[in-house]
Amino acid sequence: MKNTALTHIHESLGAKMVPFAGYNMPVQYEGVNIEHETVRNGVGVFDVSHMGEFFITGPNALALIQKVTTNDASTLTVGRAQYSCLPNEDGGIVDDLIVYKMGEEKYLLVVNASNIEKDWNWISGKNDVGATMENASEDFSLLAIQGPKAAEAMQSLTSVNLTEIKYYHFEVADFAGVSDVIVSATGYTGSGGFEIYVKNSDIEQVWNKVFEAGAAYGIKPIGLAARDTLRLEMGFCLYGNDINDTTSPIEAGLGWITKFTKDFTNSEAIKKQKEEGVSRKLVGFELTERGIPRHDYEITDKEGNVIGIVTSGTMAPSLGKGIGLGYVPTAYAAPDSEIYIRIRKNDVAAKVVKLPFYKK
Repeated sequence: MKNTALTHIHESLGAKMVPFAGYNMPVQYEGVNIEHETVRNGVGVFDVSHMGEFFITGPNALALIQKVTTNDASTLTVGRAQYSCLPNEDGGIVDDLIVYKMGEEKYLLVVNASNIEKDWNWISGKNDVGATMENASEDFSLLAIQGPKAAEAMQSLTSVNLTEIKYYHFEVADFAGVSDVIVSATGYTGSGGFEIYVKNSDIEQVWNKVFEAGAAYGIKPIGLAARDTLRLEMGFCLYGNDINDTTSPIEAGLGWITKFTKDFTNSEAIKKQKEEGVSRKLVGFELTERGIPRHDYEITDKEGNVIGIVTSGTMAPSLGKGIGLGYVPTAYAAPDSEIYIRIRKNDVAAKVVKLPFYKK
């Protein structure tokens, strides 16, 4: 089990630690609901240093990224990022990721912790254009400072105007007394804030200064359990649950990051799916009766026939109702479609809803 550079701090704060993607990670401190509301209404900090960072550089860096990702990285300018995914040859997804344009011939790919080796091998195997690749995952720590008060709480730590960094833009700047920090207006919560990329050697100093600066704003450390409820309220996909090697970007509702202005891995087959339609789709649903949907629960029709599977589910802290994501036949994918979730042999009524569940 790997530790992050901050594991000892989480343990000293009394966090409940669990194995996650090969790392010893804090799942909660005070409790999921309290931590969830802290991020929705104030500011909270996640240690997500388990994520992977690959630098792709050189004259053919863009060519490689265009080949392996679905989104069009040629539209990026320095200081911008985009959400994308790595399609496989069989219509599924190797991983989802964020692509940062750091310089004219320098890109940063941020990938999921559980897929670092898999993604590295996949991209390396496609690199017949001579792009330079560096796996810097072991060198970087990552803090997600999330919530509507994040910019105000952190402004004293940097010379850049945090409120001027637009969504999915970033600055390389001074932060908490450290130079060349990537300050990115991205996150997985839907409540605004920043993701801060720092070398491991500097992360403890940054953590301490973040909590000093945020003290007046009620800043708290937040665990992975609240990260999951926050992202699910937004309808954001989680790799391994809602998307995987067998789910296509079109089925998963990721057509908006799938651009056919270029050729990429399996692009012809995916384009055909987009044009001809798919037989199943990932939908959001909310229970109209009491109950909590969970991963792998069956989805049924009113006759009790199994028509799909829940990929993510929870009791939404901000909404006070059971919500989830799951794959259903296209005939059941329209908003207000009536479906049922099988919870301990009972079929509990639900309806398909338009995402996100949580609307500010």
